[in-house]
Amino acid sequence: MTSPLPVQPEKPDALQTEGALKRFLTFSPGPLSDVRVFFAPGRVNLIGEHTDYNGGYVLPAALDMGTWLYVRLRDDHRVRFASTAFERTVEISLRNLRYKPEDDYANYPKGVIREFQALGFAVPGMDILLDGNLPNGAGLSSSASVEVATAWMLGTLLNAGLSPDRLALLAQSAENGFVGVNCGIMDQFAVALGKRDHAIWLNCDTLSYEIVPIQLRGLHLIIANTNKRRGLSDSKYNQRRRECDEALRLIQAHDASVRHLADVGRTDWPRVESIFEDETLRKRARHVVLENDRAKRAADVLRRGDVEAFGQLMNASHRSLRDDYEVTGMELDTLAELAWAAPGCVGARMTGAGFGGCTVNLVQADKASEFIDQVGRAYEQQVGYAPTFYITSIGDGAREVTDQVVRGRA
Repeated sequence: MTSPLPVQPEKPDALQTEGALKRFLTFSPGPLSDVRVFFAPGRVNLIGEHTDYNGGYVLPAALDMGTWLYVRLRDDHRVRFASTAFERTVEISLRNLRYKPEDDYANYPKGVIREFQALGFAVPGMDILLDGNLPNGAGLSSSASVEVATAWMLGTLLNAGLSPDRLALLAQSAENGFVGVNCGIMDQFAVALGKRDHAIWLNCDTLSYEIVPIQLRGLHLIIANTNKRRGLSDSKYNQRRRECDEALRLIQAHDASVRHLADVGRTDWPRVESIFEDETLRKRARHVVLENDRAKRAADVLRRGDVEAFGQLMNASHRSLRDDYEVTGMELDTLAELAWAAPGCVGARMTGAGFGGCTVNLVQADKASEFIDQVGRAYEQQVGYAPTFYITSIGDGAREVTDQVVRGRA
């Protein structure tokens, strides 16, 4: 399945309202005063990769790029979907809500609608337009952005009284049960609860979390997109989950008190690794154990404002994802290794599920242009096509933005 959002080269913080609003009013004619608009960001995971579904810690942050959802209520039991990424529109009946591969991008909001129906909410008919500026298939969680935007919209319009973390759980359930991607909670949680200039230090087992300030004085957060397209549901993501489940079963056969792979501490690993005869399972478990330790240490490092130490943790994370978890690939490795050698780079690692997508880079602000030029040229020479770079900011989580988008036009 393709990601539901397009690549758009505008500045990440520029609201793409004029064209999208015009498209929506053509798609759904009627009074502008009836239009509501909601926004949910994408996310970048700074460290703690593939630990979320293993009961560990993650450190994601919301971006200022994301998804805008335009909606108008209808007086029937139909929902019509459109997207600025695709010409095709999708129309469904709320009385017969099913996953259909041909519905592509619409399956993400459809899954969230079904979750609300399962809770007993009477979801009304709607016209919905999706617009966004997240790179397509880049691992910045465009699917979670669409899902949380839909959940936030429904929670608001239905006066559902659901907390942001509850909406995140509903969005995750939609992706697991309806779309068929066995993702953890990190993406939806970061999208729903993000805070500007902060990361979320989240325990994915208990859902306890802390908002951790990120002091990037003199640094830029640069997202580098490999431009290698990948579909998460078509990748080896579910295979890695099965391998982790098998590794956990082997550990539990020796110690029933271990509930998750991430329960194994760094100091416990030398003892635990002798359990494994299968080298692949040993490597998968080793990544989870040591990555979880890095994610735990990262929060303290950021509290102290020690970005140099954080950069070293990022680099170690990528090497583990490359060597033990084996989810990087030539394109991501090329970007990371070129970044490590480039001027001004404090740290670089792949972010997201892997198998393509993006790296996240901390770069000295006065070296950002040189970094982008050097890494971009070398990557194109080695890979055969150019990457795309985004100098972005850490933004807020999901919210209604009707006033900002529609004000002055009604």
